[in-house]
Amino acid sequence: MEKSKLLEMNNVGIVVENLDNAISFFTEVGLTLEGRGMVEGEWAGQVTGLENQSVEVAMMVTPDGHSRLEISKFLTPETVSDHRTAPVNSLGYLRVMFRVDHIDELVSRLIRQGAELVGEIVQYEDVYRLCYIRGTEGILVGLAQQLNEK
Repeated sequence: MEKSKLLEMNNVGIVVENLDNAISFFTEVGLTLEGRGMVEGEWAGQVTGLENQSVEVAMMVTPDGHSRLEISKFLTPETVSDHRTAPVNSLGYLRVMFRVDHIDELVSRLIRQGAELVGEIVQYEDVYRLCYIRGTEGILVGLAQQLNEK
């Protein structure tokens, strides 16, 4: 049997309370809503181990079309824990990071919409300017502006 090989990263999932707010936030970051719908029934629970579930899902895609965020709002079963405001050094999946072209302008725009800068926008050598922000519902998002792009 041929060994399986990785083809691509399909998406990263984020669970939220308010799907419309999350779509609006990630649209402001620069993603596009690719589709929205319900995922429900026994078959879905067989994948997740949650038995019968009902989840509203929005798929957001990056401008290059290669990466996606799957934003989910669980209707049933209820969510059981909340990691949204966990500090950066918490165990488990924590944040998603995007490469942007004008970090200062984007951060200013996101702050006007209620996002909070976690620390500062810093420069790493002559390579990147970076920051973390807490967006809608306290979701941690990293932003990186590559310097001296070729």
